[in-house]
Amino acid sequence: MLTLYHAPNSRSSRVLTLIEEMGIRDEVALRPVTIRRFDGSGGPDAANPHPEGKVPLLDHDGTLISETAAIMLYLTALFPQGGMAPPPGDPQRGAYLTWLFWYGAVMEPALIVARSGLSHPAFTATWRGTDEVTARISAALARGPWLLGERYSAADLLVHSPYAWFREATPDDPAIRDWVARCQTRPAVAAMQARDAALMAG
Repeated sequence: MLTLYHAPNSRSSRVLTLIEEMGIRDEVALRPVTIRRFDGSGGPDAANPHPEGKVPLLDHDGTLISETAAIMLYLTALFPQGGMAPPPGDPQRGAYLTWLFWYGAVMEPALIVARSGLSHPAFTATWRGTDEVTARISAALARGPWLLGERYSAADLLVHSPYAWFREATPDDPAIRDWVARCQTRPAVAAMQARDAALMAG
C-alpha cells in the first residue's frame, strides 16, 4: 500500500500533482497532516512519521521515502506507464535524473539564499546564484518547450515549482515565463488545487 503524508499548499503539493499527471490517484492513499508554516501557524503532527515533521513523505508498505525528488523518482519508476520519466536506457534518462537532483542541490538553495538577502562567497562557490540558475534553464528551453525538449516530465513539474509559488522570483526571461505558464495550465495542476482546497476547507 502506498500512502502520501501531505499538507495542502506545501511542497508536497508537487507530489500530488505528479500523482494526478500519472493517473494513479487510486493507487496512493492521502494522509493529511499539519506542518509548521512560514507564517508561524501549524506545527508538527504526531501522526506524521517523517523524522523532521515535514512533507512530503511516502510510505510504501512500511518503507519510508522522503524528499520530493526521491519520491518522484520512486513513483515514476514504480509506475512507468504514467509517462512522466524517460525509462532506464532512454537517451534522455541522464538529463532527467540530472534535473531532479540539480533542483535540490543547486536551484532551491540558490533561490532561498537570494530570497533571504544573504550573501557569502561560500554560497556562490557551492550553489552558484540565480543568474546561473536562469541561464541553465533558459539554455534547456532554447532546445524545446520542455526541459527534455519535446517531452514534458516530472523534471518540469519540479523545477518550475518555485516560480509558480513565488511569481516575483520568476526571471524576466520570456522563455522561462512561457514555460512556467505552460506547466501551470496542465489539467493535473487544477486537479491538485481542487484537492488541496477541499482539504483546507476541511
